[in-house]
Amino acid sequence: MGLRSFFDRIEPHFTKGGRYERFFPLYEMVESFLYTPRTVTTVAPHARSYIDMKRIMTYVVIATIPCILMALYNTGLQVNLAIASHGASGWRASIIEALGIGFDAANPLANMLHGLLYFLPIYIVTLAVGGVWEVLFATVRRHEVNEGFLVTSMLYTLILPASTPLWQVALGISFGVVIGKEVFGGTGKNFLNPALVGRAFLYFAFPAQMSGDSVWTPVDGFSGATALAVVAAEGHQQLVTYGITWMDAFIGTIQGSLGETSTLACLIGLAFLLVTRIANYRMVLGCMAGMIGFSALLNFIGSDSNPAFAMPWYWHLVTGGFAFGLAFMVTEPVSGSHTNAGRYVYGALIGVMVVMIRVINPAFPEGMMLAILFGNVFAPLIDHFVVKANIKRRARRL
Repeated sequence: MGLRSFFDRIEPHFTKGGRYERFFPLYEMVESFLYTPRTVTTVAPHARSYIDMKRIMTYVVIATIPCILMALYNTGLQVNLAIASHGASGWRASIIEALGIGFDAANPLANMLHGLLYFLPIYIVTLAVGGVWEVLFATVRRHEVNEGFLVTSMLYTLILPASTPLWQVALGISFGVVIGKEVFGGTGKNFLNPALVGRAFLYFAFPAQMSGDSVWTPVDGFSGATALAVVAAEGHQQLVTYGITWMDAFIGTIQGSLGETSTLACLIGLAFLLVTRIANYRMVLGCMAGMIGFSALLNFIGSDSNPAFAMPWYWHLVTGGFAFGLAFMVTEPVSGSHTNAGRYVYGALIGVMVVMIRVINPAFPEGMMLAILFGNVFAPLIDHFVVKANIKRRARRL
Protein backbone atom coordinates (compact mmCIF):
# COMPACT_ATOMS: atom_id res chain seq x y z
CA MET A 1 0.00 0.00 0.00
CA GLY A 2 1.40 3.42 -0.98
CA LEU A 3 1.57 6.34 1.44
CA ARG A 4 -1.21 8.21 -0.36
CA SER A 5 -3.48 5.16 -0.21
CA PHE A 6 -2.68 4.77 3.47
CA PHE A 7 -3.61 8.39 4.21
CA ASP A 8 -6.79 8.06 2.14
CA ARG A 9 -7.87 5.08 4.25
CA ILE A 10 -7.19 6.62 7.65
CA GLU A 11 -8.33 10.16 6.83
CA PRO A 12 -12.03 9.66 7.80
CA HIS A 13 -10.93 8.69 11.31
CA PHE A 14 -8.78 11.79 11.82
CA THR A 15 -10.88 14.53 10.19
CA LYS A 16 -13.21 16.70 12.23
CA GLY A 17 -16.00 14.53 13.60
CA GLY A 18 -13.97 11.36 13.12
CA ARG A 19 -13.00 8.77 15.70
CA TYR A 20 -9.65 10.39 16.49
CA GLU A 21 -10.58 14.04 16.01
CA ARG A 22 -8.24 15.15 18.81
CA PHE A 23 -5.30 14.13 16.63
CA PHE A 24 -6.56 16.11 13.62
CA PRO A 25 -3.91 18.91 13.80
CA LEU A 26 -1.04 16.40 14.05
CA TYR A 27 -2.43 14.36 11.16
CA GLU A 28 -2.80 17.49 9.02
CA MET A 29 0.79 18.52 9.74
CA VAL A 30 2.19 15.12 8.69
CA GLU A 31 0.05 14.85 5.55
CA SER A 32 0.73 18.45 4.47
CA PHE A 33 4.47 17.98 4.93
CA LEU A 34 4.50 14.83 2.78
CA TYR A 35 2.02 15.90 0.11
CA THR A 36 0.64 18.99 -1.59
CA PRO A 37 -2.74 19.86 0.00
CA ARG A 38 -5.80 18.93 -2.05
CA THR A 39 -7.19 22.44 -1.60
CA VAL A 40 -4.59 24.24 -3.74
CA THR A 41 -6.23 26.74 -6.10
CA THR A 42 -5.00 26.18 -9.66
CA VAL A 43 -7.11 28.32 -11.98
CA ALA A 44 -7.93 31.98 -12.55
CA PRO A 45 -9.25 34.33 -11.35
CA HIS A 46 -8.47 33.28 -7.78
CA ALA A 47 -4.80 32.29 -8.17
CA ARG A 48 -1.89 34.50 -9.16
CA SER A 49 0.47 31.51 -9.19
CA TYR A 50 0.41 27.78 -8.58
CA ILE A 51 2.79 27.90 -5.61
CA ASP A 52 1.32 27.08 -2.20
CA MET A 53 2.47 27.66 1.37
CA LYS A 54 4.11 24.26 1.55
CA ARG A 55 6.35 24.96 -1.44
CA ILE A 56 7.24 28.44 -0.16
CA MET A 57 8.38 27.03 3.18
CA THR A 58 10.17 24.14 1.50
CA TYR A 59 12.09 26.53 -0.74
CA VAL A 60 13.22 28.57 2.26
CA VAL A 61 14.46 25.43 4.03
CA ILE A 62 16.30 24.39 0.85
CA ALA A 63 17.90 27.84 0.70
CA THR A 64 19.35 27.36 4.19
CA ILE A 65 21.21 24.17 3.19
CA PRO A 66 24.48 26.00 2.31
CA CYS A 67 24.35 27.74 5.70
CA ILE A 68 23.66 24.42 7.45
CA LEU A 69 26.62 22.73 5.78
CA MET A 70 28.86 25.68 6.59
CA ALA A 71 27.58 25.67 10.18
CA LEU A 72 28.65 22.04 10.57
CA TYR A 73 32.06 22.61 8.99
CA ASN A 74 32.95 25.89 10.68
CA THR A 75 31.71 24.85 14.12
CA GLY A 76 33.82 21.70 13.94
CA LEU A 77 36.75 23.69 12.56
CA GLN A 78 36.71 26.25 15.37
CA VAL A 79 36.32 23.54 18.03
CA ASN A 80 39.13 21.40 16.61
CA LEU A 81 41.44 24.41 16.37
CA ALA A 82 40.72 25.26 20.01
CA ILE A 83 41.19 21.65 21.13
CA ALA A 84 44.71 21.71 19.73
CA SER A 85 45.71 24.20 22.44
CA HIS A 86 43.17 23.55 25.22
CA GLY A 87 42.49 19.82 25.02
CA ALA A 88 39.28 17.87 24.47
CA SER A 89 36.59 17.05 27.02
CA GLY A 90 32.89 16.21 27.19
CA TRP A 91 30.63 13.60 25.64
CA ARG A 92 31.14 14.90 22.11
CA ALA A 93 34.88 14.42 22.37
CA SER A 94 34.29 10.89 23.70
CA ILE A 95 32.16 10.05 20.65
CA ILE A 96 34.77 11.47 18.26
CA GLU A 97 37.50 9.45 19.96
CA ALA A 98 35.38 6.29 19.98
CA LEU A 99 34.79 6.63 16.25
CA GLY A 100 38.49 7.13 15.68
CA ILE A 101 37.93 10.36 13.73
CA GLY A 102 40.27 12.58 15.69
CA PHE A 103 40.41 16.36 16.07
CA ASP A 104 42.43 17.32 13.01
CA ALA A 105 41.22 20.76 11.87
CA ALA A 106 42.69 20.04 8.42
CA ASN A 107 40.30 17.10 7.99
CA PRO A 108 36.95 18.31 6.55
CA LEU A 109 35.17 15.11 7.63
CA ALA A 110 36.37 15.52 11.22
CA ASN A 111 35.13 19.12 11.20
CA MET A 112 31.74 18.21 9.73
CA LEU A 113 31.06 15.37 12.16
CA HIS A 114 32.23 17.34 15.17
CA GLY A 115 30.07 20.28 14.12
CA LEU A 116 27.10 17.95 13.69
CA LEU A 117 27.36 16.93 17.34
CA TYR A 118 26.76 20.57 18.30
CA PHE A 119 24.18 21.42 15.66
CA LEU A 120 21.95 18.36 16.00
CA PRO A 121 21.08 18.59 19.73
CA ILE A 122 20.15 22.26 19.38
CA TYR A 123 17.97 21.59 16.35
CA ILE A 124 16.27 18.54 17.89
CA VAL A 125 15.38 20.47 21.05
CA THR A 126 14.13 23.41 18.96
CA LEU A 127 11.99 21.16 16.77
CA ALA A 128 10.58 19.13 19.66
CA VAL A 129 9.74 21.99 22.03
CA GLY A 130 8.52 24.39 19.34
CA GLY A 131 6.53 21.60 17.69
CA VAL A 132 4.73 20.89 20.96
CA TRP A 133 3.65 24.52 21.20
CA GLU A 134 2.52 24.54 17.55
CA VAL A 135 0.41 21.39 17.98
CA LEU A 136 -1.00 22.63 21.29
CA PHE A 137 -2.22 25.93 19.82
CA ALA A 138 -3.51 24.20 16.69
CA THR A 139 -5.48 21.74 18.83
CA VAL A 140 -7.02 24.46 20.98
CA ARG A 141 -7.92 26.61 17.97
CA ARG A 142 -8.94 23.62 15.85
CA HIS A 143 -6.90 24.56 12.80
CA GLU A 144 -4.21 22.73 10.91
CA VAL A 145 -0.50 22.93 11.66
CA ASN A 146 1.36 24.45 8.69
CA GLU A 147 4.98 24.23 7.63
CA GLY A 148 5.88 27.70 8.89
CA PHE A 149 7.49 26.31 12.02
CA LEU A 150 9.96 24.26 9.97
CA VAL A 151 11.43 27.52 8.71
CA THR A 152 11.32 29.15 12.14
CA SER A 153 13.05 26.20 13.78
CA MET A 154 15.85 26.14 11.21
CA LEU A 155 16.47 29.90 11.29
CA TYR A 156 16.37 29.95 15.10
CA THR A 157 18.94 27.14 15.29
CA LEU A 158 21.28 28.83 12.84
CA ILE A 159 21.38 32.14 14.74
CA LEU A 160 22.38 30.58 18.07
CA PRO A 161 25.93 30.12 19.37
CA ALA A 162 27.04 26.48 19.42
CA SER A 163 27.60 26.72 23.17
CA THR A 164 23.98 27.62 24.01
CA PRO A 165 22.68 25.41 26.87
CA LEU A 166 19.83 23.20 25.66
CA TRP A 167 17.45 24.40 28.36
CA GLN A 168 17.95 27.94 27.09
CA VAL A 169 17.35 26.73 23.54
CA ALA A 170 13.98 25.33 24.70
CA LEU A 171 13.11 28.50 26.59
CA GLY A 172 13.99 30.75 23.67
CA ILE A 173 11.98 28.86 21.04
CA SER A 174 9.03 28.71 23.46
CA PHE A 175 9.10 32.48 23.85
CA GLY A 176 9.53 33.01 20.11
CA VAL A 177 6.64 30.74 19.10
CA VAL A 178 4.18 31.73 21.83
CA ILE A 179 4.90 35.44 22.31
CA GLY A 180 6.26 36.17 18.85
CA LYS A 181 3.59 34.39 16.83
CA GLU A 182 0.79 32.43 18.47
CA VAL A 183 -0.56 35.21 20.69
CA PHE A 184 -1.20 37.19 17.49
CA GLY A 185 -3.09 34.35 15.80
CA GLY A 186 -0.36 32.12 14.37
CA THR A 187 1.45 31.96 11.04
CA GLY A 188 0.66 34.88 8.76
CA LYS A 189 -0.64 37.10 11.57
CA ASN A 190 2.57 37.80 13.46
CA PHE A 191 4.19 41.20 12.95
CA LEU A 192 7.57 40.12 14.38
CA ASN A 193 9.91 37.40 13.16
CA PRO A 194 9.43 34.53 15.68
CA ALA A 195 13.00 33.23 15.35
CA LEU A 196 14.41 36.68 16.10
CA VAL A 197 12.00 37.18 18.99
CA GLY A 198 13.31 33.99 20.60
CA ARG A 199 16.93 34.99 19.96
CA ALA A 200 16.38 38.51 21.30
CA PHE A 201 14.78 37.09 24.44
CA LEU A 202 17.85 34.94 25.11
CA TYR A 203 20.16 37.85 24.28
CA PHE A 204 18.67 40.11 26.95
CA ALA A 205 17.72 37.42 29.49
CA PHE A 206 21.04 35.54 29.42
CA PRO A 207 23.70 37.93 28.12
CA ALA A 208 26.55 35.88 29.58
CA GLN A 209 25.66 32.90 27.37
CA MET A 210 24.80 34.98 24.29
CA SER A 211 27.64 37.51 24.10
CA GLY A 212 31.26 38.00 25.08
CA ASP A 213 34.46 36.29 23.96
CA SER A 214 33.97 32.80 25.43
CA VAL A 215 30.62 31.70 23.98
CA TRP A 216 31.38 31.24 20.28
CA THR A 217 33.75 28.26 20.44
CA PRO A 218 32.45 25.72 23.00
CA VAL A 219 35.78 24.53 24.38
CA ASP A 220 36.51 24.91 28.10
CA GLY A 221 38.97 27.69 28.76
CA PHE A 222 38.99 29.03 25.21
CA SER A 223 38.26 32.71 24.58
CA GLY A 224 38.28 34.62 21.32
CA ALA A 225 36.68 37.88 20.20
CA THR A 226 34.38 38.05 17.19
CA ALA A 227 35.21 40.33 14.27
CA LEU A 228 32.68 42.96 15.32
CA ALA A 229 33.99 43.01 18.89
CA VAL A 230 37.49 43.67 17.55
CA VAL A 231 36.20 46.43 15.30
CA ALA A 232 34.34 48.11 18.17
CA ALA A 233 37.44 48.10 20.34
CA GLU A 234 40.32 48.59 17.89
CA GLY A 235 38.97 49.19 14.38
CA HIS A 236 38.69 46.96 11.32
CA GLN A 237 42.34 47.53 10.40
CA GLN A 238 43.36 45.38 13.39
CA LEU A 239 41.36 42.34 12.29
CA VAL A 240 44.36 40.98 10.40
CA THR A 241 46.35 40.82 13.66
CA TYR A 242 43.69 38.41 14.95
CA GLY A 243 44.05 36.26 11.86
CA ILE A 244 40.81 37.49 10.26
CA THR A 245 40.96 38.54 6.62
CA TRP A 246 38.06 39.76 4.51
CA MET A 247 38.08 36.49 2.57
CA ASP A 248 37.95 34.49 5.83
CA ALA A 249 34.87 36.48 6.83
CA PHE A 250 33.30 36.07 3.40
CA ILE A 251 33.78 32.30 3.33
CA GLY A 252 32.84 31.99 7.00
CA THR A 253 35.83 30.41 8.76
CA ILE A 254 35.57 32.79 11.72
CA GLN A 255 33.83 32.73 15.09
CA GLY A 256 30.14 33.52 15.31
CA SER A 257 26.70 31.96 15.59
CA LEU A 258 26.18 28.57 13.98
CA GLY A 259 24.93 29.56 10.53
CA GLU A 260 25.69 33.27 10.29
CA THR A 261 29.43 33.31 9.63
CA SER A 262 29.50 32.51 5.89
CA THR A 263 28.43 35.38 3.66
CA LEU A 264 29.02 33.14 0.65
CA ALA A 265 26.56 30.52 1.91
CA CYS A 266 24.00 33.21 2.72
CA LEU A 267 24.29 34.77 -0.74
CA ILE A 268 23.82 31.36 -2.39
CA GLY A 269 20.62 30.92 -0.40
CA LEU A 270 19.51 34.46 -1.22
CA ALA A 271 20.11 33.90 -4.94
CA PHE A 272 17.92 30.78 -4.80
CA LEU A 273 15.12 32.69 -3.06
CA LEU A 274 15.33 35.53 -5.58
CA VAL A 275 15.30 33.21 -8.60
CA THR A 276 12.28 31.32 -7.24
CA ARG A 277 10.66 34.69 -6.36
CA ILE A 278 10.16 33.73 -2.74
CA ALA A 279 12.22 36.75 -1.69
CA ASN A 280 11.41 40.24 -2.94
CA TYR A 281 14.41 42.00 -4.46
CA ARG A 282 13.14 45.43 -3.36
CA MET A 283 13.83 44.62 0.30
CA VAL A 284 17.32 43.42 -0.57
CA LEU A 285 18.15 46.51 -2.63
CA GLY A 286 16.74 48.81 0.05
CA CYS A 287 18.73 47.15 2.83
CA MET A 288 21.98 47.18 0.87
CA ALA A 289 21.46 50.82 -0.14
CA GLY A 290 20.75 51.84 3.45
CA MET A 291 23.78 49.99 4.80
CA ILE A 292 26.18 51.25 2.11
CA GLY A 293 24.91 54.83 2.22
CA PHE A 294 24.97 55.22 6.01
CA SER A 295 28.33 53.47 6.48
CA ALA A 296 29.80 55.75 3.76
CA LEU A 297 28.41 58.76 5.61
CA LEU A 298 30.02 57.66 8.86
CA ASN A 299 33.29 56.97 7.03
CA PHE A 300 33.17 60.56 5.73
CA ILE A 301 32.35 62.05 9.16
CA GLY A 302 34.98 60.02 11.01
CA SER A 303 35.69 59.90 14.73
CA ASP A 304 38.81 60.21 16.87
CA SER A 305 37.33 58.19 19.73
CA ASN A 306 35.30 55.53 17.89
CA PRO A 307 37.31 53.37 15.45
CA ALA A 308 34.15 51.70 14.13
CA PHE A 309 33.29 54.89 12.21
CA ALA A 310 35.99 53.97 9.69
CA MET A 311 34.58 50.50 8.97
CA PRO A 312 33.68 50.35 5.22
CA TRP A 313 30.49 48.82 3.91
CA TYR A 314 32.14 45.70 2.54
CA TRP A 315 33.25 44.76 6.07
CA HIS A 316 29.73 45.35 7.41
CA LEU A 317 28.52 42.93 4.75
CA VAL A 318 30.72 40.01 5.83
CA THR A 319 30.76 40.41 9.63
CA GLY A 320 28.12 39.50 12.16
CA GLY A 321 24.71 38.39 11.00
CA PHE A 322 24.16 40.97 8.26
CA ALA A 323 24.27 38.56 5.30
CA PHE A 324 22.14 35.94 7.07
CA GLY A 325 19.58 38.51 8.15
CA LEU A 326 19.52 40.02 4.65
CA ALA A 327 18.90 36.64 3.00
CA PHE A 328 16.37 35.04 5.33
CA MET A 329 14.83 37.67 7.62
CA VAL A 330 14.74 41.01 5.85
CA THR A 331 13.01 39.21 2.96
CA GLU A 332 10.53 37.41 5.25
CA PRO A 333 7.16 38.46 3.76
CA VAL A 334 4.86 38.26 6.80
CA SER A 335 6.65 40.65 9.13
CA GLY A 336 7.97 42.97 6.39
CA SER A 337 6.31 45.66 4.30
CA HIS A 338 3.71 44.53 1.77
CA THR A 339 3.73 47.46 -0.65
CA ASN A 340 6.37 47.74 -3.36
CA ALA A 341 7.46 51.25 -2.43
CA GLY A 342 7.28 50.35 1.25
CA ARG A 343 9.67 47.44 0.73
CA TYR A 344 12.42 49.81 -0.40
CA VAL A 345 11.86 52.01 2.65
CA TYR A 346 11.62 49.01 4.97
CA GLY A 347 14.89 47.55 3.69
CA ALA A 348 16.66 50.90 3.83
CA LEU A 349 15.50 51.46 7.40
CA ILE A 350 17.05 48.14 8.46
CA GLY A 351 20.26 48.87 6.57
CA VAL A 352 20.66 52.24 8.27
CA MET A 353 19.74 50.92 11.70
CA VAL A 354 22.18 48.01 11.66
CA VAL A 355 25.11 50.35 10.96
CA MET A 356 23.86 52.87 13.51
CA ILE A 357 23.60 50.22 16.25
CA ARG A 358 26.96 48.67 15.39
CA VAL A 359 28.92 51.91 15.18
CA ILE A 360 27.24 54.54 17.35
CA ASN A 361 26.08 52.24 20.16
CA PRO A 362 29.19 50.30 21.30
CA ALA A 363 27.14 48.18 23.74
CA PHE A 364 25.76 46.13 20.82
CA PRO A 365 28.51 45.27 18.31
CA GLU A 366 26.04 43.05 16.41
CA GLY A 367 23.07 45.14 15.28
CA MET A 368 21.26 43.09 12.62
CA MET A 369 18.88 41.32 14.99
CA LEU A 370 17.72 44.52 16.65
CA ALA A 371 17.56 46.38 13.33
CA ILE A 372 15.24 43.79 11.78
CA LEU A 373 12.94 43.75 14.81
CA PHE A 374 12.88 47.55 14.66
CA GLY A 375 11.94 47.34 10.98
CA ASN A 376 9.21 44.77 11.76
CA VAL A 377 7.59 47.20 14.18
CA PHE A 378 7.55 50.03 11.63
CA ALA A 379 6.54 47.95 8.59
CA PRO A 380 2.75 48.50 9.06
CA LEU A 381 3.31 52.24 9.49
CA ILE A 382 5.44 52.37 6.33
CA ASP A 383 2.70 50.60 4.35
CA HIS A 384 0.08 52.93 5.82
CA PHE A 385 1.85 56.03 4.53
CA VAL A 386 2.53 54.42 1.15
CA VAL A 387 -1.16 53.58 0.72
CA LYS A 388 -2.21 57.06 1.85
CA ALA A 389 0.19 58.63 -0.64
CA ASN A 390 -1.20 56.44 -3.44
CA ILE A 391 -4.77 57.44 -2.54
CA LYS A 392 -3.90 61.14 -2.60
CA ARG A 393 -2.05 60.79 -5.91
CA ARG A 394 -5.01 59.03 -7.53
CA ALA A 395 -7.46 61.55 -6.08
CA ARG A 396 -5.55 64.39 -7.76
CA ARG A 397 -5.97 62.65 -11.11
CA LEU A 398 -9.78 62.80 -10.89
